[in-house]
Amino acid sequence: MLPKIAITMGDPAGVGPEVCLAALCEPTIQDVCCPIIFGNSNVMSACAEALGSTARFERLSWTEFQTNSNRIYRPTVVDCFSMSGVSFKPGFISAFTGEASFQSIQRAIDAALKGFVAGVTTAPINKEAIHLAGHNYPGHTEMFAERCDSNRSCMMQFSDEITCTFVTVHCGYADVNQLLTQQRIVEVIELTTEAMWRLHNRKPKLVVCGLNPHAGEHGLFGDREEERIILPAIESCRNDRSEIEGPIPADTAFLPWKRASTDAFICMYHDQGHIPVKALAFDRAVNTTLGISIIRTSVDHGTALDIAWQGKANPGSMFAAIKLAVRLGDPKPVDDRV
Repeated sequence: MLPKIAITMGDPAGVGPEVCLAALCEPTIQDVCCPIIFGNSNVMSACAEALGSTARFERLSWTEFQTNSNRIYRPTVVDCFSMSGVSFKPGFISAFTGEASFQSIQRAIDAALKGFVAGVTTAPINKEAIHLAGHNYPGHTEMFAERCDSNRSCMMQFSDEITCTFVTVHCGYADVNQLLTQQRIVEVIELTTEAMWRLHNRKPKLVVCGLNPHAGEHGLFGDREEERIILPAIESCRNDRSEIEGPIPADTAFLPWKRASTDAFICMYHDQGHIPVKALAFDRAVNTTLGISIIRTSVDHGTALDIAWQGKANPGSMFAAIKLAVRLGDPKPVDDRV
């Protein structure tokens, strides 16, 4: 029996519905899992009509899904919010689209925590819309960490070309120094090591980036964060589970020869890793949350409101995210040391 993967529809006004429809029509997805869209069947049908999509799916309420989850074998849409008396316009955010996104995510997490699905893949949300709806989360990662009661978690951007994990993510640059601690860096190194073992079943090679230009150049730039915080964290993680190099300057960390010999890069802040990932693998990279009790992967792009419901969105990242969720749910045997 193929594993069931919950796929959140994302913001209804964005490209989420159309990349979900593409997944329902993709043979390579049907070959590895039973996709279940958490969102709204009326929205999906309206998007399909706008695009001329041939996607077919069953329709269930959240209550019906909970009762019948073990008897679902075909693509299905679970209604997580009501469209009664409300409307929205593709390409425009609102409190309604934010609330719809939030409810879809919550029901998908419920399904994973209850064991109804093997993992969750999320389509993009709009953070402004989420905030308009009264939910003050920086993004998906924090929602999942809270619901899974996780003491430690981090974001990983995964692709065949480059993989990065992040010590800090959704914060202003002025706040990075306050959030950069030895304990936090150790957590991210350990979570990255565990993930690489799970995916590759071998001792991984990790590269830790410095914070400052030239990795501080021995205190010339910055407040000696490399010497005071980053290097001690690296030293405390040295063991036979991974090979760790760093801190090294970020401007040379991602050169082709370095990427070829590195399993994952530990980055100190959002753009340090997101820029090379999106430059090298925008349509193929997958965002996943490490350290939580359920499997969660996501597309590595936003709601793209300017092209929503126009059939222009590239579904490649969605396909890759679903396949990674399946892979993480059925990994290769892991070494006893992990």
